[in-house]
Amino acid sequence: MTKDEWKTVALGDVAEFVRGINFKPDDVVPTRTPGSVACMRTKNVQAELDLSDVWSVGEQFVRREDQFLQAGDVLVSSANSWNLVGKCCWIPELTGRTSFGGFVSVLRPQRAKVEPRFLFRWFSSDRIQTTLRSFGQQTTNISNLNTDRCLKLPLPLPPLAEQRRIAEVLDRAEALRAKRRAALAQLDSLTQSLFLDLFGDPATNPKGWPMKTLGDLVAEFRYGSSNKSANQGKPALRIPNVAGGTIDLTNLKLVPVDAAEFERLRLCDGDLLFVRTNGNPDFVGRCAVFDSKAAATSGFAGNEFIFASYLIRARLAATNIASVFLREYLLGDEGRRQLRSRSKTSAGQFNINTESLGAIPVPLPPITLQREFARRVTAVEALKTAHRASLAELDALFATLQHRAFRGEL
Repeated sequence: MTKDEWKTVALGDVAEFVRGINFKPDDVVPTRTPGSVACMRTKNVQAELDLSDVWSVGEQFVRREDQFLQAGDVLVSSANSWNLVGKCCWIPELTGRTSFGGFVSVLRPQRAKVEPRFLFRWFSSDRIQTTLRSFGQQTTNISNLNTDRCLKLPLPLPPLAEQRRIAEVLDRAEALRAKRRAALAQLDSLTQSLFLDLFGDPATNPKGWPMKTLGDLVAEFRYGSSNKSANQGKPALRIPNVAGGTIDLTNLKLVPVDAAEFERLRLCDGDLLFVRTNGNPDFVGRCAVFDSKAAATSGFAGNEFIFASYLIRARLAATNIASVFLREYLLGDEGRRQLRSRSKTSAGQFNINTESLGAIPVPLPPITLQREFARRVTAVEALKTAHRASLAELDALFATLQHRAFRGEL
């Protein structure tokens, strides 16, 4: 098909936005309460609709029939932080009547004019998502999507048959990416499964391991540099480089430090880095283990890394504790519970300090068993690295396909 058969229309010519329902937190009721309906919110808007945590409210809050979700709708985060406004997901066939809250909106296609999957693929494309964020209207810490401007966006539109063909090509490419993400998720859960298999559940300690506090095992806790990033300095790990549980070497910043401060903050193999403050309580206390060989793959020398403020470094002193074992314990359910119970709030921020970290109880299995666990984790991490590389290639391919698809070159 030639591009001559395409036409350009305004988004509002083929689709409309439907606003969500309004209710208060106290109006949320238990799931399956008689007279209630499921209600989606911003948390449910992920790469795919997340149904793991769905609220319910009384059906009386749904004022109009069009406020019930329909298969083929595009659920859009319309009031969120700047980097998430416009984020969207596809609505599949749902079991039961489901509405959506006031911080999300629905983009609903006119099916006689536009194929729903084609519209979803276009609206979720990188270029359109970037444009949507630029339409956000900031109020305090929330950005609100300007739907009027969205409806004026030019949409390249081939005939319906061609729309379906393009959507199918992009769906097949996305299915490959989804399989790779699922494999990575399984590998993530495998590490904790290995931990529980070897050591038991730390909450009950069924194998009777002796206990120590984290402070007993650490030679030194230290807070990171508060110096601002600059064009020169040492590569400094920050919250985004640590919060995922492993060291992320993307988007590194340089922080200037003098020789004495560099020696105080320099990272060594086996150091643990903790997130000490964040607006999200689930991020506080998250930790990762520094590895100089891995860090050197970033282009910087592995022995030049330091860490910035909002992070705490723990340098282990004991010979009977392995960094990888300690990390997985603290990332697991019991470790997270211990961290949450010791974090404090101030001005909307959640914080943990070195005293609270030092008081956390830690089980101590034999070091030989800990090292065997670390060996197995290393093998899992190698598989994850290969899967991430494959996913990056698929992401690049998908971006190319998207770019070509809406230019009539697919």
